[in-house]
Amino acid sequence: MTRRRFLGGAVVAGSAAAAAGLYAPAAAAAPGSGQGTLPGAATVPPSDPRYAELAGRGYNGRFAGRPESFRVVHSTKQVVRAVQEAVNAGKRVVVRSGGHCFEDFVDNPDVQIIIDISEMKRIGFDDARRAFEVEAGTTLGQIYRTLYLGWGVTVPGGSCPSVGAGGHFTGGGYGSLSSRLGLVIDHLEAVEVVVVDAAGRARSVVASRRPGDPHHDLWWALAGGGGGNFGIVTRFWLRSAGVAAGAPADRVLPRPPGRVMSTALTWSWENMTATAFREIISRHGAWAVAGADVRDGTHPESWLTLMHRVSGQFNLHLNLDPEVAGADRAMDRAVAALTDGLSVAPSAERTVTPWLKATLQVDTGYAGYPFKSKGAFLRRPWDDEHIGVIHSYLSEGGEEHYGSAVYLSGFGGRIADVSPTATAFPHRSALFSAVYETSWWDESTAESQLAWVRRFYRDVYARTGGVPVPGDATSGAYINYPDADLMDPTWNTSGVPWHTLYYRDNYPRLQRVKARWDPRDVFRHAMSVRLPGA
Repeated sequence: MTRRRFLGGAVVAGSAAAAAGLYAPAAAAAPGSGQGTLPGAATVPPSDPRYAELAGRGYNGRFAGRPESFRVVHSTKQVVRAVQEAVNAGKRVVVRSGGHCFEDFVDNPDVQIIIDISEMKRIGFDDARRAFEVEAGTTLGQIYRTLYLGWGVTVPGGSCPSVGAGGHFTGGGYGSLSSRLGLVIDHLEAVEVVVVDAAGRARSVVASRRPGDPHHDLWWALAGGGGGNFGIVTRFWLRSAGVAAGAPADRVLPRPPGRVMSTALTWSWENMTATAFREIISRHGAWAVAGADVRDGTHPESWLTLMHRVSGQFNLHLNLDPEVAGADRAMDRAVAALTDGLSVAPSAERTVTPWLKATLQVDTGYAGYPFKSKGAFLRRPWDDEHIGVIHSYLSEGGEEHYGSAVYLSGFGGRIADVSPTATAFPHRSALFSAVYETSWWDESTAESQLAWVRRFYRDVYARTGGVPVPGDATSGAYINYPDADLMDPTWNTSGVPWHTLYYRDNYPRLQRVKARWDPRDVFRHAMSVRLPGA
Protein backbone atom coordinates (compact mmCIF):
# COMPACT_ATOMS: atom_id res chain seq x y z
CA MET A 1 0.00 0.00 0.00
CA THR A 2 1.35 3.43 -0.96
CA ARG A 3 1.50 5.72 2.06
CA ARG A 4 1.05 9.45 1.52
CA ARG A 5 1.52 11.90 4.35
CA PHE A 6 -0.24 15.17 3.52
CA LEU A 7 0.14 18.46 5.31
CA GLY A 8 -2.76 20.88 5.23
CA GLY A 9 -5.27 18.49 3.69
CA ALA A 10 -6.93 15.11 3.90
CA VAL A 11 -4.84 11.95 3.80
CA VAL A 12 -5.57 10.08 0.58
CA ALA A 13 -4.72 6.40 0.28
CA GLY A 14 -3.47 5.08 -3.05
CA SER A 15 -2.38 1.70 -4.30
CA ALA A 16 0.13 -0.06 -6.47
CA ALA A 17 -2.10 0.81 -9.42
CA ALA A 18 -0.97 4.43 -9.14
CA ALA A 19 2.65 3.40 -9.56
CA ALA A 20 1.62 1.29 -12.54
CA GLY A 21 0.15 4.35 -14.19
CA LEU A 22 -3.58 3.85 -13.54
CA TYR A 23 -5.53 5.80 -10.96
CA ALA A 24 -7.09 3.92 -8.07
CA PRO A 25 -9.67 5.95 -6.11
CA ALA A 26 -9.24 6.50 -2.42
CA ALA A 27 -11.35 4.42 -0.09
CA ALA A 28 -13.95 6.19 2.02
CA ALA A 29 -12.71 7.08 5.47
CA ALA A 30 -13.85 4.93 8.38
CA PRO A 31 -16.22 6.63 10.87
CA GLY A 32 -14.25 8.39 13.57
CA SER A 33 -10.93 8.04 11.74
CA GLY A 34 -10.38 11.78 11.67
CA GLN A 35 -9.46 11.55 8.02
CA GLY A 36 -12.63 13.07 6.61
CA THR A 37 -13.98 12.68 3.10
CA LEU A 38 -13.59 14.83 0.03
CA PRO A 39 -16.58 16.76 -1.33
CA GLY A 40 -18.16 15.50 -4.50
CA ALA A 41 -17.53 17.31 -7.77
CA ALA A 42 -19.74 20.39 -8.04
CA THR A 43 -21.36 21.46 -11.30
CA VAL A 44 -21.79 25.24 -11.19
CA PRO A 45 -24.02 26.79 -13.88
CA PRO A 46 -24.65 30.56 -14.26
CA SER A 47 -27.67 30.34 -11.95
CA ASP A 48 -25.47 29.18 -9.06
CA PRO A 49 -24.20 31.98 -6.77
CA ARG A 50 -20.71 30.40 -6.92
CA TYR A 51 -20.51 31.01 -10.66
CA ALA A 52 -19.45 34.67 -10.34
CA GLU A 53 -16.65 33.69 -7.97
CA LEU A 54 -15.31 31.07 -10.37
CA ALA A 55 -15.76 33.23 -13.46
CA GLY A 56 -13.76 36.02 -11.83
CA ARG A 57 -10.70 33.93 -10.98
CA GLY A 58 -8.78 34.82 -14.15
CA TYR A 59 -5.73 37.00 -13.43
CA ASN A 60 -5.91 38.91 -16.72
CA GLY A 61 -8.90 41.24 -16.73
CA ARG A 62 -8.78 41.46 -20.55
CA PHE A 63 -10.75 38.24 -20.71
CA ALA A 64 -13.99 37.08 -19.08
CA GLY A 65 -15.26 33.62 -19.94
CA ARG A 66 -18.90 32.57 -19.70
CA PRO A 67 -18.87 28.77 -19.91
CA GLU A 68 -22.01 26.68 -19.64
CA SER A 69 -20.70 25.46 -16.31
CA PHE A 70 -17.72 25.06 -14.05
CA ARG A 71 -16.81 21.70 -12.57
CA VAL A 72 -15.12 22.08 -9.19
CA VAL A 73 -13.20 18.86 -8.54
CA HIS A 74 -11.28 17.44 -5.59
CA SER A 75 -9.64 14.27 -6.89
CA THR A 76 -8.24 12.67 -10.01
CA LYS A 77 -11.24 10.34 -10.13
CA GLN A 78 -13.54 13.35 -10.32
CA VAL A 79 -11.43 14.88 -13.10
CA VAL A 80 -11.65 11.65 -15.11
CA ARG A 81 -15.43 11.64 -14.71
CA ALA A 82 -15.77 15.33 -15.66
CA VAL A 83 -13.62 14.91 -18.76
CA GLN A 84 -15.52 11.78 -19.79
CA GLU A 85 -18.86 13.57 -19.47
CA ALA A 86 -17.59 16.49 -21.56
CA VAL A 87 -16.26 14.18 -24.27
CA ASN A 88 -19.50 12.18 -24.34
CA ALA A 89 -21.51 15.40 -24.72
CA GLY A 90 -19.17 16.84 -27.35
CA LYS A 91 -18.38 19.84 -25.13
CA ARG A 92 -15.23 21.96 -25.38
CA VAL A 93 -13.42 21.51 -22.06
CA VAL A 94 -10.40 23.24 -20.51
CA VAL A 95 -8.76 23.28 -17.08
CA ARG A 96 -8.00 26.10 -14.66
CA SER A 97 -5.40 25.85 -11.91
CA GLY A 98 -4.17 29.22 -10.59
CA GLY A 99 -5.89 31.26 -13.30
CA HIS A 100 -2.82 33.23 -14.40
CA CYS A 101 -2.92 32.54 -18.14
CA PHE A 102 -1.82 35.64 -20.07
CA GLU A 103 -4.10 34.90 -23.04
CA ASP A 104 -7.71 33.70 -23.43
CA PHE A 105 -6.92 29.98 -23.46
CA VAL A 106 -9.38 29.41 -20.59
CA ASP A 107 -11.61 32.48 -20.62
CA ASN A 108 -12.62 31.96 -24.22
CA PRO A 109 -16.10 32.20 -25.81
CA ASP A 110 -15.72 28.73 -27.37
CA VAL A 111 -15.11 27.02 -24.02
CA GLN A 112 -18.21 25.29 -22.65
CA ILE A 113 -16.87 23.58 -19.51
CA ILE A 114 -14.06 24.76 -17.25
CA ILE A 115 -12.73 22.14 -14.85
CA ASP A 116 -11.48 24.07 -11.83
CA ILE A 117 -8.83 22.12 -9.90
CA SER A 118 -8.00 24.86 -7.39
CA GLU A 119 -9.32 22.69 -4.54
CA MET A 120 -6.83 19.94 -5.43
CA LYS A 121 -4.08 21.34 -3.22
CA ARG A 122 -2.74 18.57 -1.04
CA ILE A 123 1.02 18.31 -0.48
CA GLY A 124 2.82 15.39 1.08
CA PHE A 125 5.59 12.84 0.89
CA ASP A 126 4.95 9.63 -1.03
CA ASP A 127 6.89 6.88 0.72
CA ALA A 128 6.65 4.51 -2.22
CA ARG A 129 8.03 6.91 -4.81
CA ARG A 130 10.32 8.62 -2.27
CA ALA A 131 9.19 11.93 -3.72
CA PHE A 132 7.03 14.85 -2.71
CA GLU A 133 3.52 14.71 -4.12
CA VAL A 134 1.91 18.03 -5.02
CA GLU A 135 -1.58 18.31 -6.48
CA ALA A 136 -1.81 20.55 -9.52
CA GLY A 137 -4.26 23.06 -8.03
CA THR A 138 -1.79 24.06 -5.33
CA THR A 139 -0.39 27.60 -5.51
CA LEU A 140 3.33 28.33 -5.41
CA GLY A 141 2.93 30.12 -2.09
CA GLN A 142 1.33 27.04 -0.54
CA ILE A 143 4.07 24.82 -1.94
CA TYR A 144 6.91 26.98 -0.64
CA ARG A 145 5.38 27.30 2.81
CA THR A 146 4.47 23.63 3.28
CA LEU A 147 7.68 22.16 1.86
CA TYR A 148 9.83 24.55 3.87
CA LEU A 149 8.05 24.44 7.22
CA GLY A 150 7.37 20.71 6.93
CA TRP A 151 10.72 19.46 5.63
CA GLY A 152 13.05 22.44 5.14
CA VAL A 153 13.13 22.05 1.33
CA THR A 154 11.80 23.86 -1.74
CA VAL A 155 11.65 23.96 -5.53
CA PRO A 156 13.07 26.82 -7.66
CA GLY A 157 9.72 28.17 -8.87
CA GLY A 158 8.39 31.62 -9.67
CA SER A 159 7.98 34.70 -7.51
CA CYS A 160 4.19 35.15 -7.59
CA PRO A 161 2.68 33.16 -4.68
CA SER A 162 -0.79 32.91 -6.25
CA VAL A 163 0.32 31.15 -9.45
CA GLY A 164 -0.93 27.56 -9.71
CA ALA A 165 1.42 24.61 -10.04
CA GLY A 166 -0.53 23.06 -12.92
CA GLY A 167 0.48 25.62 -15.53
CA HIS A 168 3.72 26.87 -13.97
CA PHE A 169 5.40 23.49 -13.63
CA THR A 170 4.40 22.18 -17.06
CA GLY A 171 5.92 25.23 -18.77
CA GLY A 172 9.28 24.69 -17.05
CA GLY A 173 9.02 26.95 -14.01
CA TYR A 174 11.80 29.35 -13.07
CA GLY A 175 12.39 31.85 -10.29
CA SER A 176 14.83 33.46 -7.92
CA LEU A 177 16.70 30.23 -7.09
CA SER A 178 16.93 28.87 -10.62
CA SER A 179 20.48 29.98 -11.35
CA ARG A 180 21.54 27.83 -8.37
CA LEU A 181 19.00 25.01 -8.62
CA GLY A 182 17.77 24.88 -12.22
CA LEU A 183 14.14 24.83 -13.34
CA VAL A 184 11.26 23.20 -11.47
CA ILE A 185 11.16 20.48 -14.14
CA ASP A 186 14.74 19.54 -13.23
CA HIS A 187 13.19 18.26 -9.99
CA LEU A 188 10.17 16.58 -11.59
CA GLU A 189 10.11 12.84 -10.91
CA ALA A 190 6.65 12.01 -12.28
CA VAL A 191 3.33 13.51 -13.29
CA GLU A 192 -0.24 12.23 -13.24
CA VAL A 193 -2.36 13.22 -16.23
CA VAL A 194 -5.96 12.66 -17.31
CA VAL A 195 -5.91 11.87 -21.03
CA VAL A 196 -8.44 10.81 -23.68
CA ASP A 197 -7.64 8.00 -26.10
CA ALA A 198 -8.70 7.56 -29.72
CA ALA A 199 -11.88 5.77 -28.64
CA GLY A 200 -12.89 8.75 -26.49
CA ARG A 201 -12.15 7.04 -23.17
CA ALA A 202 -10.88 9.27 -20.36
CA ARG A 203 -8.36 7.76 -17.96
CA SER A 204 -5.41 8.80 -15.85
CA VAL A 205 -1.82 7.76 -16.34
CA VAL A 206 1.40 8.40 -14.44
CA ALA A 207 4.45 9.31 -16.54
CA SER A 208 7.92 9.42 -15.01
CA ARG A 209 11.41 10.58 -15.87
CA ARG A 210 12.65 6.96 -16.05
CA PRO A 211 13.73 6.35 -19.68
CA GLY A 212 12.30 2.83 -19.49
CA ASP A 213 8.84 4.06 -18.49
CA PRO A 214 6.40 3.35 -21.37
CA HIS A 215 4.85 6.75 -20.61
CA HIS A 216 8.18 8.59 -20.53
CA ASP A 217 7.38 10.60 -23.67
CA LEU A 218 4.44 12.21 -21.87
CA TRP A 219 6.68 13.17 -18.93
CA TRP A 220 9.15 14.69 -21.40
CA ALA A 221 6.42 16.74 -23.08
CA LEU A 222 4.98 18.00 -19.80
CA ALA A 223 8.46 19.00 -18.60
CA GLY A 224 8.39 22.31 -20.46
CA GLY A 225 5.75 21.79 -23.16
CA GLY A 226 3.14 23.90 -21.37
CA GLY A 227 -0.34 23.27 -20.06
CA GLY A 228 -3.51 22.47 -21.95
CA ASN A 229 -1.81 20.43 -24.67
CA PHE A 230 -2.04 16.73 -23.84
CA GLY A 231 -4.43 16.30 -20.93
CA ILE A 232 -5.21 17.62 -17.47
CA VAL A 233 -2.37 17.30 -14.99
CA THR A 234 -3.68 16.38 -11.56
CA ARG A 235 -0.48 15.95 -9.55
CA PHE A 236 3.29 16.04 -9.62
CA TRP A 237 5.96 14.04 -7.82
CA LEU A 238 9.09 16.04 -7.05
CA ARG A 239 12.57 14.63 -6.47
CA SER A 240 15.75 16.26 -7.68
CA ALA A 241 17.50 14.56 -10.57
CA GLY A 242 20.34 12.38 -9.33
CA VAL A 243 18.96 11.98 -5.80
CA ALA A 244 18.73 8.33 -4.84
CA ALA A 245 15.23 6.92 -4.39
CA GLY A 246 16.18 5.85 -0.86
CA ALA A 247 17.09 9.33 0.32
CA PRO A 248 15.21 10.70 3.36
CA ALA A 249 12.46 13.25 2.72
CA ASP A 250 14.53 16.23 3.81
CA ARG A 251 17.19 15.40 1.19
CA VAL A 252 14.93 14.65 -1.76
CA LEU A 253 14.65 18.34 -2.74
CA PRO A 254 17.15 21.18 -2.22
CA ARG A 255 17.22 23.40 0.81
CA PRO A 256 16.75 27.14 0.22
CA PRO A 257 18.94 29.68 2.01
CA GLY A 258 17.73 30.44 5.51
CA ARG A 259 17.88 34.16 4.78
CA VAL A 260 18.14 36.42 1.75
CA MET A 261 20.51 39.36 1.52
CA SER A 262 19.00 41.86 -0.89
CA THR A 263 20.35 45.11 -2.27
CA ALA A 264 17.95 47.45 -4.08
CA LEU A 265 19.57 49.97 -6.42
CA THR A 266 17.12 52.70 -7.40
CA TRP A 267 17.54 55.38 -10.06
CA SER A 268 15.32 58.42 -10.49
CA TRP A 269 13.93 59.17 -13.94
CA GLU A 270 14.30 62.87 -13.20
CA ASN A 271 17.06 64.24 -15.42
CA MET A 272 17.78 60.71 -16.72
CA THR A 273 19.20 61.14 -20.21
CA ALA A 274 19.25 58.51 -22.94
CA THR A 275 23.05 58.35 -22.56
CA ALA A 276 22.90 57.77 -18.80
CA PHE A 277 20.18 55.15 -19.22
CA ARG A 278 22.26 53.30 -21.84
CA GLU A 279 25.27 53.41 -19.52
CA ILE A 280 23.32 51.81 -16.64
CA ILE A 281 21.74 49.05 -18.72
CA SER A 282 24.96 48.25 -20.58
CA ARG A 283 26.86 48.02 -17.29
CA HIS A 284 24.31 45.54 -15.96
CA GLY A 285 24.58 43.42 -19.11
CA ALA A 286 28.37 43.25 -18.95
CA TRP A 287 28.24 42.34 -15.25
CA ALA A 288 25.77 39.52 -15.96
CA VAL A 289 27.97 38.09 -18.72
CA ALA A 290 31.04 38.20 -16.46
CA GLY A 291 29.19 36.19 -13.80
CA ALA A 292 27.34 33.78 -16.04
CA ASP A 293 29.60 30.83 -15.18
CA VAL A 294 30.09 31.57 -11.47
CA ARG A 295 28.77 28.55 -9.54
CA ASP A 296 29.98 29.18 -5.97
CA GLY A 297 27.01 31.33 -4.94
CA THR A 298 28.97 34.59 -4.90
CA HIS A 299 27.33 36.11 -8.00
CA PRO A 300 24.01 37.66 -6.92
CA GLU A 301 20.79 36.85 -8.71
CA SER A 302 19.40 39.97 -10.38
CA TRP A 303 16.04 41.47 -11.40
CA LEU A 304 15.97 44.69 -13.36
CA THR A 305 12.58 46.45 -13.23
CA LEU A 306 12.35 49.28 -15.74
CA MET A 307 9.14 51.10 -14.88
CA HIS A 308 7.88 53.76 -17.28
CA ARG A 309 9.19 57.28 -16.71
CA VAL A 310 5.83 58.39 -15.30
CA SER A 311 6.46 56.17 -12.24
CA GLY A 312 9.44 58.31 -11.31
CA GLN A 313 12.06 55.57 -10.87
CA PHE A 314 13.41 52.19 -11.89
CA ASN A 315 15.43 49.68 -9.94
CA LEU A 316 17.73 46.68 -9.87
CA HIS A 317 17.44 44.05 -7.11
CA LEU A 318 20.34 41.79 -6.20
CA ASN A 319 19.88 38.71 -4.00
CA LEU A 320 22.54 36.60 -2.30
CA ASP A 321 22.63 33.92 0.38
CA PRO A 322 24.24 35.67 3.38
CA GLU A 323 25.63 32.35 4.62
CA VAL A 324 27.90 32.02 1.56
CA ALA A 325 31.51 32.64 2.54
CA GLY A 326 32.35 36.29 1.95
CA ALA A 327 28.75 37.21 1.09
CA ASP A 328 29.05 40.84 2.22
CA ARG A 329 32.21 41.36 0.18
CA ALA A 330 30.63 39.65 -2.81
CA MET A 331 27.63 41.97 -2.63
CA ASP A 332 29.92 44.99 -2.27
CA ARG A 333 31.86 43.90 -5.37
CA ALA A 334 28.66 43.46 -7.34
CA VAL A 335 27.34 46.89 -6.37
CA ALA A 336 30.67 48.49 -7.24
CA ALA A 337 30.82 46.75 -10.62
CA LEU A 338 27.31 47.94 -11.40
CA THR A 339 27.55 51.54 -10.18
CA ASP A 340 31.13 52.86 -9.87
CA GLY A 341 31.73 55.75 -12.24
CA LEU A 342 28.15 56.01 -13.52
CA SER A 343 27.11 59.52 -14.49
CA VAL A 344 23.85 59.02 -12.53
CA ALA A 345 24.28 57.30 -9.17
CA PRO A 346 21.51 55.22 -7.61
CA SER A 347 20.36 55.06 -4.03
CA ALA A 348 21.15 51.72 -2.38
CA GLU A 349 19.41 49.83 0.40
CA ARG A 350 20.59 46.50 1.80
CA THR A 351 18.37 44.20 3.86
CA VAL A 352 18.51 40.66 5.21
CA THR A 353 15.19 38.82 5.45
CA PRO A 354 14.19 35.24 6.35
CA TRP A 355 13.85 33.30 3.08
CA LEU A 356 10.20 32.29 3.44
CA LYS A 357 9.11 35.78 4.40
CA ALA A 358 10.98 37.27 1.46
CA THR A 359 9.47 34.69 -0.88
CA LEU A 360 5.85 35.06 0.21
CA GLN A 361 5.73 38.85 0.43
CA VAL A 362 6.24 39.46 -3.30
CA ASP A 363 3.62 41.80 -4.75
CA THR A 364 1.45 39.93 -7.26
CA GLY A 365 1.02 43.05 -9.43
CA TYR A 366 -2.08 43.85 -11.45
CA ALA A 367 -4.33 40.92 -10.57
CA GLY A 368 -7.76 41.37 -12.11
CA TYR A 369 -6.78 44.33 -14.28
CA PRO A 370 -6.43 43.98 -18.05
CA PHE A 371 -2.86 43.67 -19.26
CA LYS A 372 -0.74 42.51 -22.18
CA SER A 373 2.65 40.82 -21.72
CA LYS A 374 5.18 39.90 -24.37
CA GLY A 375 8.22 37.82 -23.48
CA ALA A 376 11.61 36.86 -24.89
CA PHE A 377 14.70 34.90 -23.91
CA LEU A 378 18.01 36.71 -24.47
CA ARG A 379 21.28 34.90 -25.07
CA ARG A 380 23.18 38.20 -25.03
CA PRO A 381 22.49 41.50 -23.26
CA TRP A 382 20.59 44.22 -25.10
CA ASP A 383 22.90 46.23 -27.36
CA ASP A 384 22.87 50.01 -27.79
CA GLU A 385 20.13 49.89 -30.42
CA HIS A 386 17.86 47.79 -28.19
CA ILE A 387 18.50 50.05 -25.21
CA GLY A 388 17.71 53.13 -27.27
CA VAL A 389 14.34 51.67 -28.28
CA ILE A 390 13.56 50.73 -24.67
CA HIS A 391 14.45 54.21 -23.40
CA SER A 392 12.33 55.82 -26.09
CA TYR A 393 9.21 53.78 -25.32
CA LEU A 394 9.58 54.09 -21.56
CA SER A 395 9.77 57.86 -21.99
CA GLU A 396 6.75 58.11 -24.30
CA GLY A 397 3.31 59.24 -23.12
CA GLY A 398 2.08 60.07 -19.65
CA GLU A 399 -0.16 58.84 -16.85
CA GLU A 400 -1.74 56.11 -18.99
CA HIS A 401 1.59 54.27 -18.59
CA TYR A 402 1.60 53.82 -14.80
CA GLY A 403 1.20 50.11 -15.50
CA SER A 404 3.90 49.87 -18.20
CA ALA A 405 7.31 48.32 -17.64
CA VAL A 406 10.06 46.01 -18.82
CA TYR A 407 11.27 43.23 -16.52
CA LEU A 408 14.64 41.56 -17.02
CA SER A 409 15.28 38.46 -14.90
CA GLY A 410 18.62 36.72 -14.67
CA PHE A 411 18.65 33.23 -16.17
CA GLY A 412 21.55 30.85 -16.85
CA GLY A 413 23.62 29.14 -14.18
CA ARG A 414 22.41 25.61 -13.39
CA ILE A 415 19.60 25.95 -15.95
CA ALA A 416 22.23 25.53 -18.65
CA ASP A 417 23.52 22.26 -17.17
CA VAL A 418 20.66 20.29 -18.77
CA SER A 419 20.49 19.49 -22.47
CA PRO A 420 17.85 21.46 -24.44
CA THR A 421 16.45 18.14 -25.64
CA ALA A 422 16.38 16.34 -22.27
CA THR A 423 13.02 17.99 -21.58
CA ALA A 424 10.64 19.91 -23.83
CA PHE A 425 12.07 23.21 -22.53
CA PRO A 426 14.66 24.29 -25.14
CA HIS A 427 15.97 27.64 -23.87
CA ARG A 428 18.76 26.36 -21.66
CA SER A 429 21.38 28.74 -23.05
CA ALA A 430 19.44 31.93 -22.28
CA LEU A 431 21.11 34.58 -20.14
CA PHE A 432 17.97 36.62 -19.40
CA SER A 433 14.20 36.39 -19.51
CA ALA A 434 12.66 39.68 -20.66
CA VAL A 435 9.00 40.74 -20.34
CA TYR A 436 7.48 43.83 -21.95
CA GLU A 437 4.16 44.68 -20.35
CA THR A 438 1.41 47.22 -20.05
CA SER A 439 -1.72 47.30 -17.90
CA TRP A 440 -4.57 49.75 -17.82
CA TRP A 441 -7.42 50.82 -15.57
CA ASP A 442 -9.48 52.88 -18.01
CA GLU A 443 -10.97 50.68 -20.73
CA SER A 444 -11.03 53.63 -23.12
CA THR A 445 -7.21 53.40 -23.30
CA ALA A 446 -7.14 49.66 -24.04
CA GLU A 447 -6.53 49.89 -27.78
CA SER A 448 -3.82 52.54 -27.45
CA GLN A 449 -2.05 50.57 -24.71
CA LEU A 450 -2.17 47.37 -26.75
CA ALA A 451 -0.83 49.21 -29.78
CA TRP A 452 1.95 50.73 -27.69
CA VAL A 453 3.28 47.45 -26.27
CA ARG A 454 2.98 45.72 -29.66
CA ARG A 455 4.98 48.46 -31.38
CA PHE A 456 7.48 48.43 -28.53
CA TYR A 457 8.17 44.70 -28.83
CA ARG A 458 8.25 44.84 -32.63
CA ASP A 459 10.79 47.66 -32.61
CA VAL A 460 13.08 45.99 -30.05
CA TYR A 461 13.27 42.95 -32.34
CA ALA A 462 13.03 44.85 -35.63
CA ARG A 463 16.16 43.18 -37.02
CA THR A 464 14.51 39.74 -36.79
CA GLY A 465 11.01 40.46 -38.04
CA GLY A 466 9.59 41.89 -34.83
CA VAL A 467 10.07 38.73 -32.75
CA PRO A 468 12.99 37.10 -30.85
CA VAL A 469 13.98 34.55 -33.50
CA PRO A 470 16.31 31.86 -32.10
CA GLY A 471 19.90 32.75 -32.93
CA ASP A 472 23.03 34.23 -31.40
CA ALA A 473 21.23 37.08 -29.61
CA THR A 474 17.85 35.60 -28.66
CA SER A 475 16.49 32.13 -27.97
CA GLY A 476 12.78 32.60 -28.61
CA ALA A 477 9.92 32.91 -26.14
CA TYR A 478 8.55 31.23 -22.99
CA ILE A 479 5.35 29.23 -23.34
CA ASN A 480 4.26 30.29 -19.84
CA TYR A 481 4.16 33.83 -21.24
CA PRO A 482 1.96 33.08 -24.26
CA ASP A 483 1.50 35.86 -26.78
CA ALA A 484 -1.01 35.29 -29.58
CA ASP A 485 0.57 38.14 -31.55
CA LEU A 486 3.38 35.75 -32.49
CA MET A 487 0.85 33.94 -34.70
CA ASP A 488 -0.16 37.17 -36.46
CA PRO A 489 1.85 38.10 -39.59
CA THR A 490 1.10 41.74 -38.82
CA TRP A 491 3.43 41.52 -35.81
CA ASN A 492 5.59 38.53 -36.75
CA THR A 493 7.13 39.21 -40.14
CA SER A 494 10.10 36.90 -39.57
CA GLY A 495 8.70 33.91 -41.43
CA VAL A 496 9.50 31.84 -38.32
CA PRO A 497 6.36 30.13 -36.96
CA TRP A 498 5.18 30.75 -33.42
CA HIS A 499 5.87 27.17 -32.34
CA THR A 500 9.55 27.47 -33.31
CA LEU A 501 9.83 30.56 -31.11
CA TYR A 502 8.46 28.64 -28.13
CA TYR A 503 9.75 25.10 -28.68
CA ARG A 504 12.55 25.38 -31.24
CA ASP A 505 13.62 21.96 -32.52
CA ASN A 506 11.54 20.12 -29.91
CA TYR A 507 8.24 20.86 -31.62
CA PRO A 508 8.08 17.81 -33.95
CA ARG A 509 8.58 15.51 -30.97
CA LEU A 510 5.83 17.35 -29.09
CA GLN A 511 3.54 16.73 -32.05
CA ARG A 512 4.27 13.00 -31.89
CA VAL A 513 3.42 13.00 -28.17
CA LYS A 514 0.22 14.85 -28.99
CA ALA A 515 -0.74 12.22 -31.56
CA ARG A 516 -0.22 9.43 -29.04
CA TRP A 517 -1.84 10.95 -25.97
CA ASP A 518 -4.49 13.32 -27.35
CA PRO A 519 -5.34 11.96 -30.81
CA ARG A 520 -8.80 13.57 -30.75
CA ASP A 521 -7.36 17.02 -29.91
CA VAL A 522 -9.62 17.30 -26.87
CA PHE A 523 -7.14 19.51 -25.03
CA ARG A 524 -6.50 22.55 -27.17
CA HIS A 525 -6.32 26.33 -27.25
CA ALA A 526 -5.11 28.99 -29.66
CA MET A 527 -1.43 28.09 -29.20
CA SER A 528 -1.65 24.43 -28.25
CA VAL A 529 0.60 21.82 -29.84
CA ARG A 530 -0.97 20.77 -33.12
CA LEU A 531 -1.47 17.21 -34.28
CA PRO A 532 1.01 16.18 -37.01
CA GLY A 533 -0.10 17.56 -40.34
CA ALA A 534 -2.45 20.12 -38.79
